[in-house]
Amino acid sequence: MSGPLLRVAVPVPLFQHFDYSLPSELPMPAPGTRVRVPFGPRRLIGVVLGLSTAAPGPRTRALIEILDERPALDQELLALGDWAARYYHEPIGQVLATMLPPADAKPVPAATWLRLVGDPGERLAALPARATAQRELVQALADGPLPRRGLAGPALRRLEQLGVVETCEPPPAELVRDAALALNPEQARAVAAIAAHRSFAVELLHGVTGSGKTEVYLQVLAERVAAGQQALVLVPEIALTPQTLARFRARFGTGVAAYHSGLSAGDRVRIRDAAGNGDLSVLIGTRSALFLPMPKLSLIVVDEEHDASLKQQDGFRYHGRDLAIVRARQRDCPVLLGSATPSLESLHNARSGRYGYRRLAARVNDRPLPRIQLVDLRRQALRDGLSEQLIEACGRHLAAGNQVLLFINRRGFAPVLLCHGCGWIAPCARCDARMTVHKTGGSLRCHHCGAQRPLPTECPSCHEGALIHVGEGTQRVEQAVRAAFPEARVERVDSDRLRRRGALEALLEDTRRGRIDVLVGTQILAKGHDFGRLTLVGMLNVDQALYGSDFRALERMGQLAAQVAGRAGRGDQPGEVLLQTHAADHPMLRRLAETGYDGLCESLLPEREGAGLPPFGHLALLRAESDLPAMPYRFLDQASAALDGTVVEALGPAPAPMERLAGRTRAQLLLRADRRADLQRALSGWVPALAELPAARRVRWSIDVDPADLF
Repeated sequence: MSGPLLRVAVPVPLFQHFDYSLPSELPMPAPGTRVRVPFGPRRLIGVVLGLSTAAPGPRTRALIEILDERPALDQELLALGDWAARYYHEPIGQVLATMLPPADAKPVPAATWLRLVGDPGERLAALPARATAQRELVQALADGPLPRRGLAGPALRRLEQLGVVETCEPPPAELVRDAALALNPEQARAVAAIAAHRSFAVELLHGVTGSGKTEVYLQVLAERVAAGQQALVLVPEIALTPQTLARFRARFGTGVAAYHSGLSAGDRVRIRDAAGNGDLSVLIGTRSALFLPMPKLSLIVVDEEHDASLKQQDGFRYHGRDLAIVRARQRDCPVLLGSATPSLESLHNARSGRYGYRRLAARVNDRPLPRIQLVDLRRQALRDGLSEQLIEACGRHLAAGNQVLLFINRRGFAPVLLCHGCGWIAPCARCDARMTVHKTGGSLRCHHCGAQRPLPTECPSCHEGALIHVGEGTQRVEQAVRAAFPEARVERVDSDRLRRRGALEALLEDTRRGRIDVLVGTQILAKGHDFGRLTLVGMLNVDQALYGSDFRALERMGQLAAQVAGRAGRGDQPGEVLLQTHAADHPMLRRLAETGYDGLCESLLPEREGAGLPPFGHLALLRAESDLPAMPYRFLDQASAALDGTVVEALGPAPAPMERLAGRTRAQLLLRADRRADLQRALSGWVPALAELPAARRVRWSIDVDPADLF
């Protein structure tokens, strides 16, 4: 015998919910509860939305089981998911599936802590001198308990057998372990203004690199944490999470946790439960942390709010910053957006009065900002991409006992393998791209589809010409620096180098302790890091951004250059920044060097307004791909024709910037409207109807509202 009908959101690409009957032996589940349901031949995990008013039919099926004792998504998160599904025009089942905890995962216990038994000196004296690992572990535990995770090994097992270490409870949470720092007048005004908000408001904190934005976050949070409230801090990348976590834990104790995709499923469930129980004061995480229940949430901070990593680029394509604002509005709490290089959208919102605006124009302790100096590469002889001016500057700073950062946003050894005889260039067989030379492992790799093959020993076209490496990547620059400065300690920091867990944290800690002289790296090093002895930053080439096809290319170039430059001169010594370019006369590049990111924005905003592009216009991008080259264009032509009668402008169909990727042809249709409401009105009926177009079954398509890029 079956009970009432339930409306269930099922994770399938259909713009509807599905009704299921509730077996009489099962209790009534609350909205937001996960249930297992039959869907065709499959069993899927859906989310209960509520009771259905429809009458059961002959094909009505019963749900199989209820998976939660209490709802996985509370009313606040259900409302957020409903808003997101309507705004981004995604099926509600797929949106809610993104917000759910890992399926069938069980929470794992918090990390076991260990402490030293007895006097550290006596314990060290009793250990053999050759037991180096055991002695190092005793010395580490002499300063206090440590989590067991990361300490496991033969040395730990031997110390446990000897009774030298034992498990213990985690140290109690403390409100203030590191004392709050003294604020300068700009910081104090920002803290006072932001802390005064008790209801929804958006504040943009625009602070130059090294201006103390994190200290503003900490002091705004302190009052709320002391009152037993919760705060959510979003960061764009996992790489920023460990250092942010350490800084916040030093201030607020163990009531702080990090949440991101790098955690195990069990750890994510445990942290989610702790946040939902109100046991965490501060949650730091990447964009997915936005979907955790926090019943005492009173403030949301979005650090590096300009960063494109806050936008999900596949599946449910939401923007973490924008959804954070929506959640804060629904929660009626303030949200703080922080950046040294705010997005043009946020700057425009602040200037138009939609956001409050707080400016930190100077670095703490009045340290001067480094000035960007352009190095004209035209007619210069280069050593693996390094100009003589940059090499001389490196030698000068290293001789003074300081550190150097060389930035090149291209991993591998060289981006092109060229035959000097016939001109053959190593292509990717599946993409409109060239394969990158990787000396490590002796391979050619496509950085777009992941294809890989051995590095050839002769030209496969003419079998005669010499194969030469054209251009530079991080591996080649690292090799050149080691050759130029053989006494220096050089480390490369890119995703190839950092595959081992904890490798980035170890490299950053070695840099802070002065064990590394030169860092060669990609944008992993561009933001958030503070190295007191780093005085020279060299950017090897930003010219690609000057001529990019994406309308945001110049904005992103300015943000990246300003962020990388901001790593220099944060200690007692002034910083120097050299930017190598073959386009030293480019007006936007000169504007950036002479007036900084703020001046660049003053040039870019009028251009955007004249073109009707964000923040003065609103966009959506319909993408289509297929293994049949003509089919994406046929589908997009049909989609464009279906827009007739709306005020939305359709641009295209046009090839994607990389038309062929992983063997599939890609095309896109760009939609533009002056008013957001007009765009949303057109999309609301148009997107669900796309699946009924004749060519829809022959393509894979997706809609991207407010696209972060046009790739």
